Amino acid sequence: MARKKRKVPAMNATSSADIAFMLLIFFLITTSMDTDKGLARRLPPPVPKDQKKNDVDVNKRNLLVVLINSSNQILCGDQFVDIKQLKDKVKEFIENPYNDANKPEKTEEDVPFFGKVMTAKKHVISLQNDRGTEYQAYISVQNELAKAYNELRDDVSRKKFGKAFADLDEEQQKAVQQIYPQKISEAEPKNYGDKK
Repeated sequence: MARKKRKVPAMNATSSADIAFMLLIFFLITTSMDTDKGLARRLPPPVPKDQKKNDVDVNKRNLLVVLINSSNQILCGDQFVDIKQLKDKVKEFIENPYNDANKPEKTEEDVPFFGKVMTAKKHVISLQNDRGTEYQAYISVQNELAKAYNELRDDVSRKKFGKAFADLDEEQQKAVQQIYPQKISEAEPKNYGDKK
């Protein structure tokens, strides 16, 4: 008697594609991806076509020029500084604690929650860079400028409200920003060359 060969049942492969697709989706969702973060800057609104061009005159004592040359060296005011020194130089300029005649003029202003306060609100930080400046150097300088404002705002927030600027409510933050408004003017890159 001849034996019948048994047929081996075929494996159903239609669900394999579904399983592979589900695994792919799972790994895409659970994997963290690096996201680029930009600088928090609010651009000015577009200038109406019928508006005349107005140049704003800034008193020399109210202006701090921060220049990054093509060698990524930082000139703050009239002296070269290291990136680690920049934040403190900018803070000292904005705050002008001793009302120095070479730093921003102070004016009295009525600020909510604070009353009459002497502020250096006329100050302007002019950031200029060379076309050959490395992007990372530019971002590092931007970060140091932002840190200077953040530390000044945190200091006054802790003195008045006992908490960090980020923890204040919206009205309190506006009051602190009125004391230390962020005024950074960015100029179009030029070919300054190396300045040593």
